[in-house]
Amino acid sequence: MDNENIAAKTELVNRSKEIFKTSIVGIVVNLLLVGFKAAIGLITNSIAIVLDAINNLSDALSSVITIVGMKLAGKSPDKKHPMGYGRIEYLTSAIISVIVLYAGVSSLVSSVKQIIHPEKAEYSTVSLIIVGVAVFVKLGLGLYVKKKGKQHNSDALVASGTDALFDSIISASTLVAAIIFIITKISLESYLGVIISVIIIKSGIDILRETLSKILGEREDAELTLGIKQTVRSIDGVRGAYDLVLNNYGPDSYLGSVHIEVPDYFTAAQIDALTREIQREVMKKHNIYMSAVGIYSYNTGDDEAAKIRDEIEKIVFTFDKVIQVHGFYLDSVRNTISLDIVADFGAKYSMLDEIKAKISKAYPDYSLDIAMDTDISD
Repeated sequence: MDNENIAAKTELVNRSKEIFKTSIVGIVVNLLLVGFKAAIGLITNSIAIVLDAINNLSDALSSVITIVGMKLAGKSPDKKHPMGYGRIEYLTSAIISVIVLYAGVSSLVSSVKQIIHPEKAEYSTVSLIIVGVAVFVKLGLGLYVKKKGKQHNSDALVASGTDALFDSIISASTLVAAIIFIITKISLESYLGVIISVIIIKSGIDILRETLSKILGEREDAELTLGIKQTVRSIDGVRGAYDLVLNNYGPDSYLGSVHIEVPDYFTAAQIDALTREIQREVMKKHNIYMSAVGIYSYNTGDDEAAKIRDEIEKIVFTFDKVIQVHGFYLDSVRNTISLDIVADFGAKYSMLDEIKAKISKAYPDYSLDIAMDTDISD
């Protein structure tokens, strides 16, 4: 096993350990908060504090699911799933979002019932102090879990951390409502419960939306894709890098492909060596395996071809939806001109026919091989 693979495997093991440790911290803290808040809520007859305790219980369950999802996602690839089980982490986030939604809807129902049939709350100094301490504990836990989630690219941890930060705000609101009741004897408990429920429901919907977006397949981060293209272009013999595609198989798990431009005099042996070097460098710098490297050749020592290329690019860029032109090659033996066009998602496919017609009018002696590519990555 080479050094790059050893380093990648070590990083994966460390990631799993950190996610596990962070989740255990979340479980322990949330269960302690559940016990304290449930006891206080029942003693003071506070629906808001009881709902807050239930929400903490759902957070503890979320951490358990995060651990289970991480363990399943960490299973080694096999014949049935050769790219591994990393995408299970996205399913884990989806399950957590459903739990959050359920907690929010349940809280909303209980709060509405309390508005219809109100019960008087009774607070003590001790109960208020405990709720106040819980606010700071939950705030610290939320910041810690969310930071670890971003650090180790775990959507499940980020979701749990975000939920915990919402909880700290909710607990603070509960405390304010209690103080208002003590001073003015005006009970805002039930109405606050409705607001809390709406916040929880919105949080669940946001987590679910983000998770489903990743399962569907999102445009990869521009910093990552531009970095990979820069790495590929930096290798001697490569003039350009295009059509980068990254297939996501879970957090930090990608299989990629790219097209490169090389001189038309390169031999198969030179291209083979170049391809292997690209794979090594991208793995070393970005921890991504490039499964395929396509080849565009460009004309060298042919001033006429260069002139035609510049003229055709001017023609193509007269169309507003065109983003990029690449892969130009003029075959003087077959009288063929080849090029690829990257168009905006708003472009109609009929635009390709218009472009071909315009180029054919300028260069009627050549047959055209023009492809319109999708704007997949920056």
